[in-house]
Amino acid sequence: MEALPQGGVTYLLGGKAADGTVISPKYVGHRRLMETAAATPATDRAPLLLGVPGTAKSWVSEHLAAAIMGDSTMLIQCTAGTDENQIRYGWNYAQLLAKDPGEAALVPTPLFRAMQEGRLCRLEELTRMGSDVQDTLITVLSEKMMPIAELNTAIHARRGFNVIATANHRDKGVNELSSALKRRFNVVVLPLPDSIGIHPPRNSW
Repeated sequence: MEALPQGGVTYLLGGKAADGTVISPKYVGHRRLMETAAATPATDRAPLLLGVPGTAKSWVSEHLAAAIMGDSTMLIQCTAGTDENQIRYGWNYAQLLAKDPGEAALVPTPLFRAMQEGRLCRLEELTRMGSDVQDTLITVLSEKMMPIAELNTAIHARRGFNVIATANHRDKGVNELSSALKRRFNVVVLPLPDSIGIHPPRNSW
């Protein structure tokens, strides 16, 4: 495959790879939006795909992760019930009771494993989570590290780590992102399919 981001755009929109392989399109829409979405994970910011239902946010997120990493399975599905432990890490309480607290008792989340392995983690429907849980991502995105207060240590992300988030800003139950968290994202607004070619794309929220 061609070097990203161009290779990622070709994977999403279809075309020919550098070796002549024909790539079928996975998304039909504005090329500039896909160029922005594909290029952002290589920067110090994370892409946030924003739009109402039916704009293919999850579809683009899944295929973008596949194009970059060859894997789109590191996923956290955010809901109103998602708590901090499901974003950062949890604990094996049987291990805690049997032994002294240590890394062996820590239960990593997909985000934690993505940081360990230098991979992408997908966060679906980010604004469904409570604002306090959302803000646990600020340090992860800005410092590329996650404190483990219980062990008085931290995990530092390997090169290649980033997240791809999706959000619906008009859905019932939406929790607004804080301004501090918004600044960690490069927002790509996906239009409804019937608006393609009618309204110009927007890249700001």
